[in-house]
Amino acid sequence: MLLEVLLDDAVDRALREDLAGGDLTTDSCVPEEARARAHAVARSALVACGGDVFARVFYRVDPGVRVECLVAEGTLVQPGTQLWLVEGSSRSLLKAERTALNFAQRMSGIATQAHAFVAALTPGSTTRIADTRKTTPGLRAFERYAVRVGGAHNHRDTLGSAVMIKDNHIVAAGGISAAVQRARAHAPHTSKIEVEVENIAALREALDVGADIVMLDNFDPAEITQACEFAKGRALVEVSGGITLKRIAELSAQGVDVISVGALTHSAPAADIALDLNAL
Repeated sequence: MLLEVLLDDAVDRALREDLAGGDLTTDSCVPEEARARAHAVARSALVACGGDVFARVFYRVDPGVRVECLVAEGTLVQPGTQLWLVEGSSRSLLKAERTALNFAQRMSGIATQAHAFVAALTPGSTTRIADTRKTTPGLRAFERYAVRVGGAHNHRDTLGSAVMIKDNHIVAAGGISAAVQRARAHAPHTSKIEVEVENIAALREALDVGADIVMLDNFDPAEITQACEFAKGRALVEVSGGITLKRIAELSAQGVDVISVGALTHSAPAADIALDLNAL
């Protein structure tokens, strides 16, 4: 679930974008007393996500609108499935339609993409599919919620959530050992330390200095197998960079602990959802 304070802030910003100048078309051609019922319908197979946000948009436009969820969040549905029902003032429904669909299509698209990556894991695998911080500014909570709805996991939410030493940190700190030692001295005892490594030599250094997690950046398959053997019992192994759906089964079979996929959020296509309206 998403906190109401997050819902209202994002929804209000989105509505201001669309309704800053009012709705000239609706106000000029739809009678004020007109009422309607509309169904949000899946036009393609998708994982339904964003029902609370969809409803919140309509409620913020008009508290008198009725919204009903017709499928459970996270349900994989087929084309033609009715997802949500809205009923009330025709003007209100028309003014909220696009914003509500924008949220629902984006979130359902991410959930659907996450579901596909999780489904590609080797059966019985304990490997986690995780997102990254490559999210739409201002919408991270929504997109990461959709990742979870799709069955995948979240990486750190903010820069303050965990220590993650990447290539530029290593350069700025003067090397892997120096970076990890300083992080260990500064970070809370509850924080794990993750280090991005670009080759086997860097991996060995990160393990020797006590990294809790090593992220293999663009390693080839043979190097990944070797890295998993070196790190076994010493650190979790995360793989990132150039991850495609076709590689998931192979990577999970190699014993990788986490596969982080930026494409879950930055490249997920919007789900095809339409709002079919009928006058009452």
